[in-house]
Amino acid sequence: MSRALTVGFADPGARYRAHRVEVDAAIQRVLDSGYYIGGPEVEGFEAEFAAWSGRAHGVGVGNGTDALRLALTACDIGPGDEVITVAHTAVATVAAISMAGATPRFVDVEPTHLLLDLDALDGALTEKTRAVVAVHLYGHPIDLDRLLAWCRAHEVTLIEDCAQAHGATWRGRPVGGWGRAACYSFYPTKNLGALGDGGLVATDDAALAARIRRLRTYGWDADRVSHELGVNSRLDPLQAAILRVGLKHLDGEIACRRALAARYARELRDVPLKLPVVAPKAGHAWHLYVVRTAHRGALAGHLRAAGVGPGVHYPLPAHRHPAWRDGSALPVTERACAEVLSLPMHPGLGIAEQDRVIEAIGDFFQDIERHPEDHDP
Repeated sequence: MSRALTVGFADPGARYRAHRVEVDAAIQRVLDSGYYIGGPEVEGFEAEFAAWSGRAHGVGVGNGTDALRLALTACDIGPGDEVITVAHTAVATVAAISMAGATPRFVDVEPTHLLLDLDALDGALTEKTRAVVAVHLYGHPIDLDRLLAWCRAHEVTLIEDCAQAHGATWRGRPVGGWGRAACYSFYPTKNLGALGDGGLVATDDAALAARIRRLRTYGWDADRVSHELGVNSRLDPLQAAILRVGLKHLDGEIACRRALAARYARELRDVPLKLPVVAPKAGHAWHLYVVRTAHRGALAGHLRAAGVGPGVHYPLPAHRHPAWRDGSALPVTERACAEVLSLPMHPGLGIAEQDRVIEAIGDFFQDIERHPEDHDP
């Protein structure tokens, strides 16, 4: 009989419980302020997060999908244009490209970090290519030196999808500071999560930031005259206030994630799993700790029976969804989607809980050694 789940894959409420007094005070501050759309909490968070990420401007929006969509639109990318990206990502990445009116052009991932294969870029380039949306998947940065050089050589706009990469670095420099714009999600389980939805576009381009500010509110100018077609996608001041609290603790929480990842690596080194590898120039933010195995389904079932909640990011690549099915041949992506398994990873994960995950994985593979005939992939 399965045990009741006791080690959750994520615990978005842990951040609130850890900082309850500060969060409650921040919420009360908004309620007392009378600013329920926009206002000083949103402006304060925009400035603070931009500074933290090394960018000059931050524009808060309703969610991470809208951050990508509005960044593309503000860069004049839309109908008739192609945007290179990967299929091994949250569908939000691809949905945003389509919502902007552009066409996603899928490139396979490389087999080590499951990031966009930079060697495949030339083959994906067409006369319609206008941008690359680079996903820093799981919190591991892509090689931004190579990618930025390629984009500049081909006059292609680089937009960074940093939804999973708050706190990641490349050569010691924060991701999000390399492309023309960087897009963040503050979904509750992210490294910096709200208690609801939220997103932000960070950029050094003042004109681009100003245009995104217009686009997020109907295309309005200061007189509420719409000069272009915009949307209604604004960061809620309650969420902004909560995020300001979270931002103060984010560096410490990322350090906790890194310690948990190091412990997984140490304790699972002799288990026949493919563990994550960190590139020499990369600072991993460990939004997810993703292992790979041909026994994914059986291992996931074993973990659940042991009271551990695994995740799968992502079981179906975007180019296999009916909305974007285009016949792309992406063999590395296809194999990865059949093998990836995300282990519990969040700052609230205790050592005893992590030990339970590690023990359950060890028990599973010991059973395979004893009864290999029962565990065909």
